[in-house]
Amino acid sequence: MIQARKIVLTALVAAFTTIGLHAQQYKVVTSVESIVPSGLGRSRIINAQEEKDHKEYTSAQTEEDNTRNKSKRKEIRVKDFEETKLLNFYNIAGIRFQNIAANDALLTSMMNDMAEDGWELAFVTSSVESDAGDGDNQGIFITRYVFKKQP
Repeated sequence: MIQARKIVLTALVAAFTTIGLHAQQYKVVTSVESIVPSGLGRSRIINAQEEKDHKEYTSAQTEEDNTRNKSKRKEIRVKDFEETKLLNFYNIAGIRFQNIAANDALLTSMMNDMAEDGWELAFVTSSVESDAGDGDNQGIFITRYVFKKQP
């Protein structure tokens, strides 16, 4: 009886230990929202639908061997991705709060779908490239949503 308990206990410990050994999967989804005056920019949610192995495009530089990676841009480029249209922050009259609310609704929908598929939002990072003065009519607000899930 004691021997059977030890076997069951050992099997349970082994099962729970191997569950923790599986690496998590990560997925990055990016939103790009235009902050170009007069609503002339483009805003999108971008979600890659193909995987890339970063090792194929990475080289190690050493003092003895400084050969650079010779990958072509077309090899790195992802052709299979989802592109969800968002609205620009500005229109002709200035900042458009309805557009921001619409973008929030679309991003919420996307995150809810990801959660239903087992993805958990791990963290979010964002940055802005804004108007740098006269003649610079460029500007974006970019946000990266990093999701994770157990395989």
